[in-house]
Amino acid sequence: MIATRPDWCISRQRAWGVPIIVFKCGDCGKHVLTEAMAKRVVEAFNNRGADAWFEMSPAELLGDQARCPHCGGENLSKENDILDVWFDSGVSQAAVLPTREELRWPSDLYLEGSDQHRGWFHSSLLCAVGTKGGPPYKAVLTHGFVVDGEGRKMSKSLGNVIPPQDVIKRYGAEILRLWVAAEDYTDDIRLSNEILSQLAEAYRRIRNTMRFMLGNLSDFDPAKDMVKLEDMGELERFMLQRLNALITTLRSAYERFAFHRVYHELHTFCVVDLSGFYLDVLKDRLYTFHPSDPARRAAQSVIWRLADAMVRLMAPILSFTAEEIWDHLPGAKDIAPSVHLAPFPEPEPTLAQPELAEKWQRLMGVRKAVNTAMDVARKAKIVGNSLEATAEVWAPQDSGLHKLISDNLDSLKEITIVSEFKLVDDIPEPMAEGEEGLKVRIVPNPHPKCARCWMQLPTVGSDPDYPDVCHRCAGVLRRLESK
Repeated sequence: MIATRPDWCISRQRAWGVPIIVFKCGDCGKHVLTEAMAKRVVEAFNNRGADAWFEMSPAELLGDQARCPHCGGENLSKENDILDVWFDSGVSQAAVLPTREELRWPSDLYLEGSDQHRGWFHSSLLCAVGTKGGPPYKAVLTHGFVVDGEGRKMSKSLGNVIPPQDVIKRYGAEILRLWVAAEDYTDDIRLSNEILSQLAEAYRRIRNTMRFMLGNLSDFDPAKDMVKLEDMGELERFMLQRLNALITTLRSAYERFAFHRVYHELHTFCVVDLSGFYLDVLKDRLYTFHPSDPARRAAQSVIWRLADAMVRLMAPILSFTAEEIWDHLPGAKDIAPSVHLAPFPEPEPTLAQPELAEKWQRLMGVRKAVNTAMDVARKAKIVGNSLEATAEVWAPQDSGLHKLISDNLDSLKEITIVSEFKLVDDIPEPMAEGEEGLKVRIVPNPHPKCARCWMQLPTVGSDPDYPDVCHRCAGVLRRLESK
């Protein structure tokens, strides 16, 4: 567009607009404007606005400068043409950026609709290069236009306009902000009540995930209870690695103004990684272990680090929700009085650990196959709750998967949330199959149910002081009562 643009005439013959401040001498016929004349006109504009040009005579505007510099004549008239509006917008960067202390030239970003490629973006570039030798912006972001859910332009005649005020009244300002972030603005931006309803549900999931984490940090003081990385189990280190990847992805998305990617990645992390996996797995530790148990404190340490990073990452989009979370996150006010004054989290290279990631991705593959078999068992009324089940798995004896399962039976029992996890010699009729020849079957667990942790274990009733709980829960109860 720059290469093929025609010559630019910056004057327009219109009855309104910003005037071209040039005078014409009625005696010699020349157009005149000296620096002294310009200063007088600028002074008048500062006092009365641009309409001073139309309201005041040349003598009133110029005072003792109302004289032609060529012939000395005082018969001056004002130019009636106005500046082209694109010239007005193009020089806004010179009028605004250098004159305000909080701003700087060039600007970080110019943001406007895609129609401004020939308009504001274009004229600003020409004016800035012509006067300062460079562009007035470090980056340009263009967006499409708001349309309804069917892709039609919003108009009063169609009755498909949704005013922002109505959205705020019905859903709240956070949902409006979430909609702005969630849509891919590189195309036309769809808005409908159905879309808003879906986003409200997504917001509820994010909020409830953060609420669950805060609820399980009520007895956690990061200054005293934080567990060091080297003292954590593999599951905790795996989740911190997943968090590290999220931080890297979201920082990159923000830097590229890919706000829809921020929303989708954050929402997916809450639904899949946290609610659908880690936080669900942790419930046994959080609810049934002794409050000061190292394994429980390690889980809380990871939850705190998750909440601390996620609230900072969501703050530019879910501003009010993030501030509310920051008010309730233990130790947050020691970092900054507001989440909006806290720096973005940085990825930690030490958390990468590719070998750990590869191992746990394979374990997650086993978990996926067990979950598939669990769904089959539930539909067949074999078990109800997963804690009523024993998961039996088989893998080829000479495979790496067989050794992986054999070495990680406790971890697999924890992440599949079953009462027993067994590696067996044969499964002739599997309920589900996985990669590397994995076969899975779910069978009812024969042991009694612990009244406290709900696991079905052979140790239930083994302690005469606590006959309705398992050996582990009896130990916890004894410690709690001995305080």
